Amino acid sequence: MKVRLQIKEIAQSKGLKQYELAEKSGVTLQLLNRYWHNHIQSVNLDQLGHIASALGVKVGDLLVSTEDQEDKLLGVA
Repeated sequence: MKVRLQIKEIAQSKGLKQYELAEKSGVTLQLLNRYWHNHIQSVNLDQLGHIASALGVKVGDLLVSTEDQEDKLLGVA
């Protein structure tokens, strides 16, 4: 299963900019920037927990399956 982070979308829906979320969650702006743009090979669950908490969501809400999105685009789902 392929997944991507949807931190950017959730943060923007709550009116938060990257630097504000970094400050609120306690993660570095450098790490958040990588997660924000999905420039990742792996993720740190502790850091995702801090980000999720700052956004008021569950860690699982930060992840979305890219295969589900591809299926919808192809009309499979």
